[in-house]
Amino acid sequence: MRLSNNPKHVGRNNYHPKHKHRHKHGLLLILKWLLLFLLSLYLIFSFTSTTPLPISLSRFSAAAAASRRNSALLESSLPTTTHHDNNNDSGIDVKVYIHDLPGRYNTDWLSDARCGTHLFASEVAIHKSLLSMSSSTFRTMDPYEADFFFVPVYVACNFSTVNGFPAIGHARGLIASAVELISTTLPFWNRSRGEDHVFVASHDFGACFHTMEDAAVADGVTEVMRRSIVLQTFGVEGRRHPCQDVEHVVIPPYVSPESVRRTLERWPLNGGGGGRDIFAFFRGKMEVHPKNVSGRFYSKAVRTKIWRKYANDRRFYLRRQRFPGYQSEIARSIFCLCPLGWAPWSPRLVESVALGCVPVIIADGIRLPFPEAIPWPDISLRVPEDHVDRLGSILEHVARTNLTTIQENIRRPEVRRALMFNDEVEDGDATWQVLRELTRRVGDRSRARRRLEANKRLTRGEAGLVGMEG
Repeated sequence: MRLSNNPKHVGRNNYHPKHKHRHKHGLLLILKWLLLFLLSLYLIFSFTSTTPLPISLSRFSAAAAASRRNSALLESSLPTTTHHDNNNDSGIDVKVYIHDLPGRYNTDWLSDARCGTHLFASEVAIHKSLLSMSSSTFRTMDPYEADFFFVPVYVACNFSTVNGFPAIGHARGLIASAVELISTTLPFWNRSRGEDHVFVASHDFGACFHTMEDAAVADGVTEVMRRSIVLQTFGVEGRRHPCQDVEHVVIPPYVSPESVRRTLERWPLNGGGGGRDIFAFFRGKMEVHPKNVSGRFYSKAVRTKIWRKYANDRRFYLRRQRFPGYQSEIARSIFCLCPLGWAPWSPRLVESVALGCVPVIIADGIRLPFPEAIPWPDISLRVPEDHVDRLGSILEHVARTNLTTIQENIRRPEVRRALMFNDEVEDGDATWQVLRELTRRVGDRSRARRRLEANKRLTRGEAGLVGMEG
């Protein structure tokens, strides 16, 4: 084809240098408007989308990839729900770190064999079971992963040379010394001011550390433990008590599982060994006269009233002297009296349930351990302290009506198991119940804080990426 120099003849197939420039300019304009149009569409759809655009500047930083990685780690470490489901396989979702204290705070005391067997020995039993291999699911060796920190101090193993009972006058000083040590060697006590630390106070009035209530009330909970969690045998309801002015879990007193096993071999729960030939049983201190010159009766005089009214009643088997084989008497009894002493609780409560004797609780306002696991109204009787003069008729009425049902309930294995501390944690035992109680107390804030601390340790130096507590 012949090209014409006449502008009128210039078509799309005709060439001219000026036309090349104009053609390129037109393409750029088209591309420009097309880009503006697409950007407009993007912005419109972005702001109308149900998922907003991330606008944090940190997302556009050079460390954005690390931030997303940490978020994924955090999400994977947290539970899928903010509430703990106690209907899962174990009901336990908690990690406990055990402070490794020098022997002078705990194991050195075990040189006296009584330390691990007497009624206050839950402080030893819990420590031992948490250290056991079977508790590896609940124990962590990394304190940054811990929900709680267990402080193993044995304060009830200092036995008096006068009467052989535990003397706990040194308890406050020993615990204060342990806290000073852990607060100066690790950061975790100071981080929470002790809120996530767990102690055992298995004595008459718990963390008040005194055997007499008036002195315990006057002293109150020892200062260093007031923000912590205390596992204590003491508990009352219906009124404020200074020895409960601390977050606490009521636990059972210690009774040796081995002693119970030996007794049950001879006196099985379902019969054998001559059956239950004692209607109502009690062996222990029952004073005829006031204990001392102050005129105070032991047990608020409840035991004295029982002795005075029923000592000669053939339905009641009451003994004031000690007898090493008294558990066989419990196993032979239908009703076992569990009156208060100086404190409302008593190891007789555990022994009665473990050996199939219906506990008759005579201690107004007592709080019983693990009520969500143990159906106390179905396995025990409560008699008000001022009704002990009617005790005989009350027990006779129960024997005629619903005794069989109560005995069937008390023979359930899971009931007995929940009150026993074993050397290794067993599903449903007393230490397991403690861990389940701690699981309930973890809460969203505490759990998130522990997990975030673990992730902060992994990403230390990447400022601002995981500082999301609060």
